Amino acid sequence: MSTTPETVVASQMTVHSAGAVARPTTWETSTGLARTLSRPVKVIHPPAFSIGTISTGVRTLVQYSDLLYTLSLFRLSVRYKQSALGWTWAALQPLALMGIYTIIFTRVTTVATGGVPYPVFVFSALLPWIFFSSSISSAVNGLVLHPNLLTKMYFPREIIPLSYMAASLADFCIASIILGGLMVYYQVPLTWHLLYAIPIVVILAGFAAAIALFFSAVQVRFRDVGLAMPFLLQVWMFTVPVVYSLQSVPERFRSLYLLDPVAGLIEGFRLVVIHGTAPDFRTLALCGAVTIVSLPPAYAFFKSSEATMADFI
Repeated sequence: MSTTPETVVASQMTVHSAGAVARPTTWETSTGLARTLSRPVKVIHPPAFSIGTISTGVRTLVQYSDLLYTLSLFRLSVRYKQSALGWTWAALQPLALMGIYTIIFTRVTTVATGGVPYPVFVFSALLPWIFFSSSISSAVNGLVLHPNLLTKMYFPREIIPLSYMAASLADFCIASIILGGLMVYYQVPLTWHLLYAIPIVVILAGFAAAIALFFSAVQVRFRDVGLAMPFLLQVWMFTVPVVYSLQSVPERFRSLYLLDPVAGLIEGFRLVVIHGTAPDFRTLALCGAVTIVSLPPAYAFFKSSEATMADFI
């Protein structure tokens, strides 16, 4: 009896299958997924609230510095687009407030100004305050106004609030020219102490950035922040020496009063600009310390919330 090749092959398969141990067929073995389970798996979590998050975020922000510059110019162009007065609006707001406060605090009541005309006195404090308040109010709402950017492309999210701050800084520089004209008109001399205004503005910008970054991250989840911020800033203005001088505050309360860095910085800006004297270095150091302590945690909180912003926006 002859044996066909098919019979030989079938018999060999029967022998091998009989000597082998039967293995259950599962979904993983049939799809080949069992071989991949032994590979290392990396789970990507949101950035942690740590120093490493701050350093990584700063390095990434430096890499995207050109985007920050472009968005800052975009803020300025959009703000004054199709405006008849254009950049003049940057000076109209402090000028209008100066006129109102001058009428109230020279006709209705009097404020000790140290011999400086009240228009220059109040305008010199309105400049840093408007820079501070406008930076916060616009930056806090910046993220929720651009949901398409947050959901469709990647970039460091802090660029949005920082671009609003850069635009407010440009308005501050424009209004400073008006302050110079007022000082010339009222014959207020300029001294070399004016250079102290640069570190004062830098510290004020750092403190404003800390508040803007923290509350802009909270605003993504809780929109109550954007609604309450204008009222809080309006109240805050009368707790700092803008329309009145530091001498109007009782001396026994001044140490507690100057714990607010905005109060110390505005008073220091006024001293170096219109009074021509050096700032109180103790107060300036305290304001700088508060800024250094508050800015890194605020930035770390912002970066730790960055990964989930697109989900809540």
